[in-house]
Amino acid sequence: MADRLELFQRTLETYRKHGWQLREVLATPETRALLTEDLLGSVPVREFALDAMWFARRARGGVEAWELRLVSETPYALFEAFHEDDTEEQRRERRRELENELRARCADKGTRMEDNGRRSSRS
Repeated sequence: MADRLELFQRTLETYRKHGWQLREVLATPETRALLTEDLLGSVPVREFALDAMWFARRARGGVEAWELRLVSETPYALFEAFHEDDTEEQRRERRRELENELRARCADKGTRMEDNGRRSSRS
């Protein structure tokens, strides 16, 4: 099993390779103590019940894609597409909803995500 920092590094490399930018890190207190500026740069780190990373990138048609990726051996992410006319408050509220969904799904699965990474998206 990979250690926490290795999982963060691998996840970060994968997303960067596909054009995603790291926007925020969610980390348990134990993981937060291990994270370094060398790894994350100046990206904000917020305490959370799980280890996860928020990534974003521009998509077509003025859409900005955001993905909340659980940092674990088993890939799992929740996705949201924001439109140009979405306010920052709407975006922040929706991101918090996805964080709550991730926390609930991990609690239901005992933090083991065995389905195929169901994605959530606004219609």
